[in-house]
Amino acid sequence: MSIVVKTFSNGEVIIKEGDLGKSIFRLVEGNAGVYADYGKKEQFRLAVLKPGDYFGEMALIEEYPRSATVVAECSVKVIEVPENELNSFFAENPDVILELMDHLGNKVKSMTNDYNEAQALLKELSEADAGKKNGLFSKIKKHVNMYQSNKNKTGEPQEESLNDKYSDVTFDESDRVEAYDKGKIICIEGDQDSCLYILHNGKVGLFNNYGERNEVKQDELTPISIFGEMGMLSGAAREYTAVAFADNTYVELIYREDMESVFANNPAKVDMILSFLSQRLRRLNADFLKICKEITETYGD
Repeated sequence: MSIVVKTFSNGEVIIKEGDLGKSIFRLVEGNAGVYADYGKKEQFRLAVLKPGDYFGEMALIEEYPRSATVVAECSVKVIEVPENELNSFFAENPDVILELMDHLGNKVKSMTNDYNEAQALLKELSEADAGKKNGLFSKIKKHVNMYQSNKNKTGEPQEESLNDKYSDVTFDESDRVEAYDKGKIICIEGDQDSCLYILHNGKVGLFNNYGERNEVKQDELTPISIFGEMGMLSGAAREYTAVAFADNTYVELIYREDMESVFANNPAKVDMILSFLSQRLRRLNADFLKICKEITETYGD
């Protein structure tokens, strides 16, 4: 395959919000700004990209319109990989698979932090007296600005389930697969295991405070589902305790060092993991903007 290298001058638009995404980009030289409503009175800079950063990946992975405009902030050089060349690019550059997963994982982590901060401050605002509200509101001005710039685009993300899209993804004898009977624990909240899990058969419940009086079931997973991904990507402690809800629950374990062989044997499995990360990020963004909307409309006077 041939890598397309493009250069942009200061102020040039690299990708435009609303356009259909048919390629992914990696910034090689220079900096670029990521904007919502670029060129309009209410334009808002969401982020700054630096060499090594990827962008445009979510539109490509999930076939969504571009969610933001990216603009060169100096002389910029990028690598562009078209949709039909992505798997060839991965095959020739297998290290990029983990780079891209880490990139999405970092965005998930950052958005999770923003969501938790906005949620905590919403709770403080609802409990604060009138004298404290202005100060608290100013603390999350960046979140409110982000909502304002996206207020006409806050509909629910249209997610296709992994099961519908990747029903033909299976495991074989070379994969690391474990079987669990009903009630057996797969992983424990707070542990730092460095793998993600793909549920191929059965059911799995995700819990906080499992087995304690304040136990909370957060989700119930069916095939095909992915969980524990942040442990594999960043070494983060497990967010939940995962418990088999049925006999013959089969779970595949994938470690960072497995990714190249996973791609070589079953490229669709890597596509599935990338799609899951992208969907999770879109869902977090939608939930985050809902909180910002509530803050803006309730406390923004």
